[in-house]
Amino acid sequence: MGDAPLLRVDDLQLHYQTRQGVVHAVDGIDFELKRNEALVVLGESGCGKSSLAKALMRVLPRNVHHQGGRVHLGDTELTALSDERFRREVQWSRMALVMQASMNALNPVVKVGEQVAEPLRVLRRWPRRQALARAAEVFALVGISTDFMTRYPFELSGGMRQRAVLAMALVAEPELVILDEPTSALDVLTQASIMNALKRVKRELGTSFILITHDVATSSELADRVALMYAGQLVEVSDAERFFSDPAHPYSQMLMASVPKLRQRSRPQAIPGQPPSLFEPPAGCRFAARCPHRFAACSRDPRAIRLAERHRVRCWLHDDTQAGGGA
Repeated sequence: MGDAPLLRVDDLQLHYQTRQGVVHAVDGIDFELKRNEALVVLGESGCGKSSLAKALMRVLPRNVHHQGGRVHLGDTELTALSDERFRREVQWSRMALVMQASMNALNPVVKVGEQVAEPLRVLRRWPRRQALARAAEVFALVGISTDFMTRYPFELSGGMRQRAVLAMALVAEPELVILDEPTSALDVLTQASIMNALKRVKRELGTSFILITHDVATSSELADRVALMYAGQLVEVSDAERFFSDPAHPYSQMLMASVPKLRQRSRPQAIPGQPPSLFEPPAGCRFAARCPHRFAACSRDPRAIRLAERHRVRCWLHDDTQAGGGA
């Protein structure tokens, strides 16, 4: 396969129809993901992160107003597949999703081991004994004793339930796992334990991850690359080391300045203002109203500027044609 990306997303769009109007939740997103790579999608609540996961996995509500763009997984154009082919050939077997709120993702009246084995029994028609044996292997991989396979979800702690849902996503050995806020309701020690389990899976199975979160500190443990989302768009996509040490977009810089750090003399700085409404996104740069560097060009929608290999930023400050116009 060489350096060909595992996942390529071009101009992805997902809009919802509501009583108040059309929500532009995902509005023209482009990125690539390599094999055995972890991409962290960061952003404030309501910026469209979870809608991005739903668009990729086709876990869509009934009120979709518009859906567009192209998604390639390896050599397969997913957007060209029918819903039935996508369900049969891609969901769980090649690409899996770990949703928020693990308790809601588990059937309360079915034993956990049976639920983890279910994708193999449904998609691959494995006999029950073989599927449960594979489930036991994945339980060990994510750090759960096989004793928990015969328990019901309510008998597990929050951290154990989250591991069980992760095991369910991994049981069919998909190439890509999307995790939507997998540690948001867990204590700090459990969060660290879950992140260690993910790193172990990435190392031993070569699985690629898209981790959707608003937690900068936790995400840095797993990230190879970072995509920062704002008001339905990606404003910066960068290697993790570069993003955390030298972010380029003003929103990225302000976000990193808001994160507490050890041995830091200055206090964390809050980002002023509020994100724009996704019902009527503003013309031009969507961060302009909160940006201390805004200038005349910001009234126009910025294009993605390539700063380095696999580093793009959506900001007029980095466009040579606008030199001298910014701060």
